[in-house]
Amino acid sequence: MVIALAQLMVVLDATIVNIALPSAQRDLDMSDGNRQWVITAYTLAFGGLLLLGGRVSDLVGRKRTFVIGLVGFAAASAIGGAAANSMMLFGARALQGVFAAVLAPSALSLLTTTFTDPRERGKAFGIYGALAGSGSAIGFIVGGVLTEYLNWRWCLYVNVPVAVVAVIGALVLLHDRPGHAGARLDVPGVVLGCGGLVALVYGFSEAQPRGWTDALVLALFALALVLLAAFVWWQTRAPMPLLPLHIIRDRDRAGCFLTMMLAVIGMFGLFLFMTYYLQVILGYSPVRTGLAFLPMTVAIVVGSTQIAARLLPHVSPRTLMVPGMLLASGGMVILTQMTVRSEYVSEILPALLLMGLGMGLTFMPVFSTATAGVAPRDSGVTSATVNTSQQVGGSIGTALLNTIATSTSASWITAHLTDPSQRELVVREGIVHGYTVAIWVAAGVMLLAGLVAGLMVTAKAPKHGTPADRPVPEPVA
Repeated sequence: MVIALAQLMVVLDATIVNIALPSAQRDLDMSDGNRQWVITAYTLAFGGLLLLGGRVSDLVGRKRTFVIGLVGFAAASAIGGAAANSMMLFGARALQGVFAAVLAPSALSLLTTTFTDPRERGKAFGIYGALAGSGSAIGFIVGGVLTEYLNWRWCLYVNVPVAVVAVIGALVLLHDRPGHAGARLDVPGVVLGCGGLVALVYGFSEAQPRGWTDALVLALFALALVLLAAFVWWQTRAPMPLLPLHIIRDRDRAGCFLTMMLAVIGMFGLFLFMTYYLQVILGYSPVRTGLAFLPMTVAIVVGSTQIAARLLPHVSPRTLMVPGMLLASGGMVILTQMTVRSEYVSEILPALLLMGLGMGLTFMPVFSTATAGVAPRDSGVTSATVNTSQQVGGSIGTALLNTIATSTSASWITAHLTDPSQRELVVREGIVHGYTVAIWVAAGVMLLAGLVAGLMVTAKAPKHGTPADRPVPEPVA
């Protein structure tokens, strides 16, 4: 629970400020062009520095890194909550992202090295997967309540008491092997790998407001491609690589990374559109919008802790992941039928329940399988790679699906706006039409995730296969 609490805080902070953003923008006099940096500063630092954070936790020690990450994250949150101007808030959000990049891999690698018995591991990863999968939805609920009844600053201050509880829990309950004092950090790998990830995440975040053919966006993608290609080349020659390539050459692990990325692309699309749909089209308040996601959160917890965690010791991971993605895709297909007058209980709720159940069935075996059989010295960087696939997936999903939705809406409104007196209704219908087209794409991406899981993840049930504490042998150089 201590580890899961830290992970919840990291995932929650990617969305908790979304609902608070309009209030923060008014309070700090931010421009429309600059307001995105409240979100982008966090995701850039978090996604870009994850590999470094993972390797640091392996070298310094996971428990020590975990505590440092918690303390730093809480301090950055306090600075952000007290921000006197927009630049102070942007800086605090970037600092949050830096410490989140240290915290998230150390949390998952502590879980990996602590729970090695298949049954206990299933329970632990069930709880972790539930909170990792539902953290974004919980962020909307908490953000709505805090913004409506206190003010936007509490969306940042709330991290401080959570971090204090987690630090006390970590110092009392967590145990860890010491770090590898003799090992050195792969500095060229850090520059190439983290630089490539920053360029990639930044490119996707800028593709949303600027468009995919913008010169800056294309330059960022080209830079990311060059840096990441150079990073892979260097990892084959580095004496102590930042990301040992045998980790991603493993078929099961690569399948889990890819499944996670594709699943999150679809999930972030859902959060983005449903937040706007419920508030702008159906006129929900921030609190009511947050509560509308609650059944989905409950479904993720049930799917992860009560179904996947109980079944994984007896069935292969893909036996859970493939049906999970089919259920999630089915939920998306139901949402493609929504209109400007859809009823929540009969039309929206069933889709959210299917989505939640599907994500719960998928996330738990992905986390468990991706980190199983990894040598303790590589558990941090393996955990970081899982988190990186989640971050990159979120960036792609937000940019790609938002672009599809806005362009489709614009062309539909242009084609159907024949009577100026009906402008408001046509615009609302056009916006919803754009959402449904993008949700069709997200449903297809979910199906692709299921296909990848079915074809690539061939691991047996944990109790029949390699014990989780027995490292996969490394290839001889």
